[in-house]
Amino acid sequence: MSDDDLSTSHVGGTWTRAEDYVRALAQRRTARKSRAPRARTQPESPLFSLSTLPFLLLIVAIAVLAAAIIVTAWPRTHPTAQKPTEKREVGTAAKGWFDEAKRDFHD
Repeated sequence: MSDDDLSTSHVGGTWTRAEDYVRALAQRRTARKSRAPRARTQPESPLFSLSTLPFLLLIVAIAVLAAAIIVTAWPRTHPTAQKPTEKREVGTAAKGWFDEAKRDFHD
């Protein structure tokens, strides 16, 4: 290589003129048009087994899961009402407590 070739740069090159840019665009467009159309990878109408069926199965699975949660969360029996507690005064005992304690102690 000579020193003259190194001093001149061709960075701007052919892209500085508008006609070169237009020519390149035209070549790219004709190259795109000249390619043969490729075969379709998707069918014309969607297949039921690939489009709708998975969503239906998902909805059914969620419905079964929701029903199972509802059934397990539903109370089986109602709790019995408890007797109201007696009002007690501080420092007094219920009648007959001593006799019950004797019986429990001796049995």
